Amino acid sequence: MTLADLPAVTSIAAQVHPDYPEDATIFAERLELHPAGCHVLADRDDFLVGYVMSHPWLFKEPPALNARLSRLPDKPTTYFLHDIALLPRARGGGYANGMARTIIHEARVAGFTNVSLVAVNKSGPFWAKHGFRVEDDPALNETLRKYEADARLMVRDL
Repeated sequence: MTLADLPAVTSIAAQVHPDYPEDATIFAERLELHPAGCHVLADRDDFLVGYVMSHPWLFKEPPALNARLSRLPDKPTTYFLHDIALLPRARGGGYANGMARTIIHEARVAGFTNVSLVAVNKSGPFWAKHGFRVEDDPALNETLRKYEADARLMVRDL
């Protein structure tokens, strides 16, 4: 992902996740803070049809939706998968699976012991297929409800 991709990334996010709006500044900051965890998917005509954003973070402290991070932690304890989004025409081709495997691989190579994410929009079964499990912690309930009532913190140990 590059700065030039951000208008398309923001547009994809608005189309794919209308119930989870994030400002363009959020995507720009994630790219600035950890470009190695930001990838795009283009079709044969080089039109962007998907993206993934991830970064080092603190386990059991998922960032609030649409909130700037300011900086990455000095001693991260998880590799946080912020978002995977694919336009409808890119779905069904295994791209989301490939993006998930890429992030898991990057986290392992970087020496992390786990990958975590907030599962929304009934995506838990998809993540479970990739080895993620729900991390139940009542202390997180208020934070997770700000995403949606059914949001769950999920983790995959590496």
